Amino acid sequence: MTLDLPPVGFGTLGITDVDLLTTGIEMGYEYVDTAQFYGNESEVGDAIERADVDRGEFTLATKIWYDRLGYDDVHDAVEGSLDRLGVDTIDLLYVHWPLGDYDPEETLRAYNELVAEGTVSNIGVSNFSPEILETALEHADPTVAANQIELHPLLQQERSREFHREHGVETLAYGPLLGGRTEMIPELEEIAEKHDTTASSVALAWSQRLDGVTPIAGAETESHLRENLDSVDLELDDEDVETIETLGREINAYGSNGVSIDPGVDRL
Repeated sequence: MTLDLPPVGFGTLGITDVDLLTTGIEMGYEYVDTAQFYGNESEVGDAIERADVDRGEFTLATKIWYDRLGYDDVHDAVEGSLDRLGVDTIDLLYVHWPLGDYDPEETLRAYNELVAEGTVSNIGVSNFSPEILETALEHADPTVAANQIELHPLLQQERSREFHREHGVETLAYGPLLGGRTEMIPELEEIAEKHDTTASSVALAWSQRLDGVTPIAGAETESHLRENLDSVDLELDDEDVETIETLGREINAYGSNGVSIDPGVDRL
């Protein structure tokens, strides 16, 4: 399976409401993102079973936490995810963090085998810097299809995006709405007022314009789900984009340990 990513994906971190998950799938999200660490694979699986949508209509992704990345553990971990999700194949399987039990050779050997046997369609990584990703590319077969990193107007990840473009790796952007704090950015609020929309829609529309980037947005309500999808139709002008580009301050909204970004990053 070749990755065919939509303009915006459905991030399920913190969502255990099966009704909301089902609504998102039925609303037309073509990428659904979960993880073992989120503790909601069973609920996502229930939503997949309940939704009146053919399984082939969306890409399903999950991630293995860093304490399960030993060669043998990877196979066991994936069996657990398949069971909880109620599926035979995972479209995109991520290494959640290059920490703990992660070993490029042994971890990715297990991932390669899962792809070869058809259990996994694509290999993904998450929170990988260009340097760590470069090593992973040497061991992944056929390749690393995507790297999911924190990316939003305050953390624009130019260096990683350039590396991804050069090596044919898709960029999946988590945290595109700054953890629900887009309204704290006056420039985004001003652009939103100009277009009669919300600062969150502006942030999503900006990330969608970046070459090779798909933002993964969460939602607390059905209206949030709809708002995220509607951002696809928001057309920012050059002045808007230039304004947002000036916001890049390498501010991390999620308190990560800095593996995915350059050293010296402040926290929001």
